[in-house]
Amino acid sequence: MASLAEARALDDADPLAGYRRQFAIPPGLVYLDGNSLGALPLGTAARLGEVVRKEWGEGLVRSWNDAHWIEAPRRIGAIIAPLIGAQPGEVIACDSTSVNLFKLISAALLMRSGRKVVLSEPGNFPTDLYMIAGLEAQGLAERRLAERGGLEAALDEDVALLLLTHVHYKTGAMHDMAALTKAAHDAGALVLWDLSHSAGAVPVDLNGCEADLAVGCGYKYLNGGPGAPAFTYVAQRHHDAILQPLTGWMGHAAPFAFTDDYAPAPGIERMLTGTPPILGLAALEVGVAQIAEIGIDRLVAKSRALGAFLRAAMARFAPDLECVSPGDPAARGSQLSFRHPEAYALSQALIARGVIGDFRDPDILRFGLAPAYIRFEDCWHAAEALGEVLASGEWKREEFRQRAVVT
Repeated sequence: MASLAEARALDDADPLAGYRRQFAIPPGLVYLDGNSLGALPLGTAARLGEVVRKEWGEGLVRSWNDAHWIEAPRRIGAIIAPLIGAQPGEVIACDSTSVNLFKLISAALLMRSGRKVVLSEPGNFPTDLYMIAGLEAQGLAERRLAERGGLEAALDEDVALLLLTHVHYKTGAMHDMAALTKAAHDAGALVLWDLSHSAGAVPVDLNGCEADLAVGCGYKYLNGGPGAPAFTYVAQRHHDAILQPLTGWMGHAAPFAFTDDYAPAPGIERMLTGTPPILGLAALEVGVAQIAEIGIDRLVAKSRALGAFLRAAMARFAPDLECVSPGDPAARGSQLSFRHPEAYALSQALIARGVIGDFRDPDILRFGLAPAYIRFEDCWHAAEALGEVLASGEWKREEFRQRAVVT
């Protein structure tokens, strides 16, 4: 059975232990919400200060060239690429996940002319479903939903695109990317993977699975900061054919020629739209570089070890709490989720004790395991605190039941 001594022994033997010192984590705080907002890398503030004071303050407009601002989207995409099994020229950092979803869904529909169905699953992350619905309202798409076990059967000659989140945001359940991508291709459809809860924490091999398209956010396991730019992946084989709908000037083949007619850039740059947000990209680059330095293999190994230890600690302190995440570590993301009818109040009571997880409506209590900076001792204290909250009934206090705007 898990113990505090075991947690400390695992931390002492952890080859990634030193990386925790590179993040700004307040003393005494147990932060298990990196699957929602990653911790602040210590290098980010200094980098942003340099960009603001020197590159913007002194270099001004010259910094687009002299400080290589204009190259930031592709440069950061190249750092992300090996984390998701892609080549550098297949990934670009730009826009938000929602905007990138809209661009890629629209582009996929154009590439599969005569088909209008976008297939997904009920309970997928809302923005993924909302983007399909928005295109459906314009008469450009038809939304079809099928439960996990029925996705392959729902793939027919009307499906243009299969859109799935690789790791489910509530339960952490992971799809079989290779099998579903093959099934979609066999049916003549393209596949778009949302990697928002995958990139930087679980193994992803887009090229090995012959995936077509992918998106992901920069502010979870990549530690790019709140609202950080997202990223887009387009397989090299589709670069000449893909046409996105937001034909802004930065996606033009020659943006500074200022011609009246649009001509798409020849490679992944055609997925750009407007002027790159340099401050956001500068922060993202620090976080991404740090995760890339650790390497996905080491991150995955520690993530799975953290998950196993947290499950054991929960079994000791909260044995009656239902875990809804898959038991097989290879079948789940870097999180554990538990079901309780008062999950929100429990999460608030834990926050009051200095243990930050989060809640997802209606009854899910999540603990994210960001392997770059989470300790085994953090997992122990989280389980211990939850056991005490459940035993004492302190979660019943009125202040813990009042819903905030952001939950």
